[in-house]
Amino acid sequence: MASSLLSTPSRTLAPAPAPAGLRVRAPAQAHLPRGCPAPRRSRALRVRASVAIEKETPESEPPPTFLREDGRGAGSGSVRERFEAMIRRVQGEVCAALEEADGSGAGFVEDVWSRPGGGGGISRVLEDGRVFEKAGVNVSVVYGVMPPDAYRAAKGVAGKNSAAEGDKAGPVPFFAAGISSVLHPKNPFAPTLHFNYRYFETDAPKDAPGAPRQWWFGGGTDLTPSYIIEEDVKHFHSVQKQACDKFDPSFHPRFKKWCDDYFYIKHRNERRGLGGIFFDDLNDYDQEMLLNFSTECADSVLPAYIPIVERRKDTPFTEEHKAWQQLRRGRYVEFNLVYDRGTTFGLKTGGRIESILVSLPLTARWQYDHKPEEGTEEWKLLDACINPKDWI
Repeated sequence: MASSLLSTPSRTLAPAPAPAGLRVRAPAQAHLPRGCPAPRRSRALRVRASVAIEKETPESEPPPTFLREDGRGAGSGSVRERFEAMIRRVQGEVCAALEEADGSGAGFVEDVWSRPGGGGGISRVLEDGRVFEKAGVNVSVVYGVMPPDAYRAAKGVAGKNSAAEGDKAGPVPFFAAGISSVLHPKNPFAPTLHFNYRYFETDAPKDAPGAPRQWWFGGGTDLTPSYIIEEDVKHFHSVQKQACDKFDPSFHPRFKKWCDDYFYIKHRNERRGLGGIFFDDLNDYDQEMLLNFSTECADSVLPAYIPIVERRKDTPFTEEHKAWQQLRRGRYVEFNLVYDRGTTFGLKTGGRIESILVSLPLTARWQYDHKPEEGTEEWKLLDACINPKDWI
């Protein structure tokens, strides 16, 4: 998912440590293709049927926090504060580990942006490294307003933290924070990884005191290889299960199936990859427990993935292996642009386009009516995407 979005002591947030070699783009040059005029400043972007979100302003460096000073910001000990601290810490740790694995000396390019009414984000991207064709790790904190119909759609999946059951009158303020990352290696035997963890709140509008507030968590981590290497796939799923089992033994089978169902390319009748875990609109457990669970899942990304990359980044491959990888990358693009809720929400609501589309690979391939020969390694991957299985 691309629309980004701990137990750490309450404190004023310090900026996440920048990975070695991190390059911070000057705000005057950020996000502008060569020859494009600078955009005019706008007070707010109003989207007809979705949300109102202010346009972003480039910043030269990350602020201590993107939270508003509204009693739930820095020093408050709120879930908002602690979640932001977690995602910024994880961003720094993941980027540092990826740079070390890449070994090219090419650092992440960093763009920092804010919005006048509060919120902002940090996008970090490494392109055309030695190991990674493209690696993006984004964090964002967003404040906005959604119309009543969007609130009712969200309320339909809300759980027991509702304060009332009546409909809200008027637009509904919301808060969202998250970390989102997609990693595309060059080697066809090194799998693509996606992870995303987010926290969402709706607030009572000023004209409806006592209206119900909602909160929920969402996220997941999933693996998309071009070739099945069982050692790697079993390792990945084992780490996901370990993270889930620390909180509830029902989580892993439930969220593994949810992942298989979510990353389904309907028009192809196949999954995007070999799954992992996925959950959304989760609020039917204690809020502290879910905060800690999301933290554990985010912290499991590196031990689940880095050992696989280290084993496969230098595996010899042929042009045929690379062509198959590019075909599978095409499936990745199809899912993200057609079905992924984070991507489509961001595109429809005026989100930051470069951050939204950072999940797409640099290169992909579409070949007319391509069908791998039965029994080949390519066919085995496709069969596993059509017929998901339990790997552990």
